[in-house]
Amino acid sequence: MSNANINAVFYADTYHPIQAGSIDGTDTLPHDNAVYRAVLCSAAGLYDPFGDPKVIGDPYCTVFVGRLSRFTDEETLRKAMSKYGTVKNLRLVRHIVTGASRGYAFVEYETEREMRRAYEDAHHSLIDDYEVIVDYYRQHLMPGWIPRRLGGGLGGKKESGQLRFGGRERPFRAPLRPIPYADLQRLGIPPPPEGRYMSRFQVPSPPRCRSSHADMDDSPARQRRSRDKEEPSHRRHRRSADRDDSSHKHHKHREHLHQHKKRSTSRDYDFLDH
Repeated sequence: MSNANINAVFYADTYHPIQAGSIDGTDTLPHDNAVYRAVLCSAAGLYDPFGDPKVIGDPYCTVFVGRLSRFTDEETLRKAMSKYGTVKNLRLVRHIVTGASRGYAFVEYETEREMRRAYEDAHHSLIDDYEVIVDYYRQHLMPGWIPRRLGGGLGGKKESGQLRFGGRERPFRAPLRPIPYADLQRLGIPPPPEGRYMSRFQVPSPPRCRSSHADMDDSPARQRRSRDKEEPSHRRHRRSADRDDSSHKHHKHREHLHQHKKRSTSRDYDFLDH
């Protein structure tokens, strides 16, 4: 097997439990009981990703932080994640009975740009000497999502025996066997994108909100409006007058060039007539 084939991968845009349990995204049968449980939950509509009252905030500005130390508290996590932007909300998930940390959290930033910075830079960083993973908020942004507690999720460790593929940590590998297109279509599983595989060292960007703050902040029109709002009125009028004067001079210059060209053409014709 060549290195090119080893590093050829693809990522899931939508979630299907059977596909997530497959290393190359081509399985058509559940390979463990947890996948089977996730399939039942998905088919029966037993999981509502928007039904958790504890979930608040903008999903486009939120990241998932996993593999935290059980001793990491909210203050430590907030300090670590504040390196990438202003933390608006933070929820460290705890056991409902004991109150102990479950080892993962959700961090919401003020802007989508800050979320993307954390998504890119905080992944595999150290918090309390633990190497954490950072991903976008798939619960609300990934169609068909089923969480780990119901047999779904993504990633996982080999020791658990319940690896899930297609995510940032464990992408699908390019298939080395024939792809069963008919069976995948019957199950509603998107087939591997043949000819459009990514490198193992590439990571897809999180879904982008159409009216995101990141887009709006970067737009020239918004920057111009913001500058006009902050600038005193007499300066705005002066700058507007300067633009009008410059436009007038440019127009006169073009007229002058046009007249000069006409005179030159006329002289050429006079020369030919003689």
